[in-house]
Amino acid sequence: MKKNIGLTDKIIRVAAAIFVAILYFIGTISGTIAIILGIFALIMILTSFVSFCPLYFPFGINTRKKK
Repeated sequence: MKKNIGLTDKIIRVAAAIFVAILYFIGTISGTIAIILGIFALIMILTSFVSFCPLYFPFGINTRKKK
């Protein structure tokens, strides 16, 4: 698994996940949409920790800086 997520991409993913969590805990989202967005947020957190996005791979997208 070759890493394809850069630092800026990681920050955006974690911020989006935190935003979804905040919306859930203040009661703005609930029900099915909360479950869907929660799963989406968990995927974003997971991909930011492993620095690999499976959706980037087939398209050849790489947000990491070149050495």
